[in-house]
Amino acid sequence: MPKNISWRRLIQKFRRLGFDGPYSGGRHLFMTKGELKVRIPNPHRDDISKHLVAEILRQAGITNDEWENF
Repeated sequence: MPKNISWRRLIQKFRRLGFDGPYSGGRHLFMTKGELKVRIPNPHRDDISKHLVAEILRQAGITNDEWENF
């Protein structure tokens, strides 16, 4: 399971995995990779919880191994 992560680090890892963005749109920012569009939580003071990171990765189709290697 992924660990808690800062918003900035989350964006960096998604970019290394080939995603573009983040872009604004509605209530949440999002990142894209081809036709795939993944919502990113709004930046805030605290780290993003490991449970929310796991849900974002599931929606993006990223395995824990892929995430840990980037």
